[in-house]
Amino acid sequence: MDIKNCIIVVNTYKEESKNMGAQIQEYLKSLGMRADIFLFNGFSEQYPFHGYDFVVTLGGDGTVLFAARGCAPLGIPIFPVNFGTFGFIASVQKNEWKEELDSFLAGNAFIAERSLIEATVVRGEAKRFSATALNDIVVSAKTAAKTINMDVKFDGVSLGQFKADGVIISTPTGSTAYSASAGGPIIDPHLDSMLLTIINAFSLSSRPVVLNPKGELEITVLPSRTSEVVITVDGQIPVNLHVGDSIKITQIADKAKLIGCTAEKFYGALRSKLNWSGGPHA
Repeated sequence: MDIKNCIIVVNTYKEESKNMGAQIQEYLKSLGMRADIFLFNGFSEQYPFHGYDFVVTLGGDGTVLFAARGCAPLGIPIFPVNFGTFGFIASVQKNEWKEELDSFLAGNAFIAERSLIEATVVRGEAKRFSATALNDIVVSAKTAAKTINMDVKFDGVSLGQFKADGVIISTPTGSTAYSASAGGPIIDPHLDSMLLTIINAFSLSSRPVVLNPKGELEITVLPSRTSEVVITVDGQIPVNLHVGDSIKITQIADKAKLIGCTAEKFYGALRSKLNWSGGPHA
């Protein structure tokens, strides 16, 4: 693999990220490579990844999510250095960046492929919104402590009408994020599936469901007491929905390529970040 061009995504909210970005840029240039800096403030509709061979992200998982949405269609791998709190996706630790980067440049690094899902909002006969997610797609009330009504189908088969705070559709990668806090199961990110988790359902019988990733999930917004319903993709700015809107969610063919994100690091993060150790003194 001929690697010559790199773009370094620096999270501007983290001063240490800026400093390391300069270090990595200088190191790559010393190897005769082109290394550019892109400043990321937490949200951007610009994906500046065309023409690069790989991307370095310096931030938390949100920075990786941004890069993944832009890089997956281009097949560009991401080298994710963790500056966040949890770091389930950004699994390269700050003190290991040079060793792991050298391993990648030498062609020896493990590159994980992660599935993405796409949401398309249809109003009447017109497509009003479309976006992809590496973590999750959430349909919910715009404000807290408000329930909404939804009709949920999978491949045309009704799963029921739900009254709840909302619904989370996540990838295996996103199963450790919002879905986990809502009571969903943790799924090995190397498995292929979609996860449906109802948020605070008005029924004790509602449980998370692991779905075939080859199917289509459809959520229709039904009338409810609140008129403010939104869809949020990977935690980005929410988009307003209307009663009658249909949200169709499918897995896409593109994969996010994450450098160094091994099963060992994933399960290590479960133990260290979520204290999943088997007992209080394990």
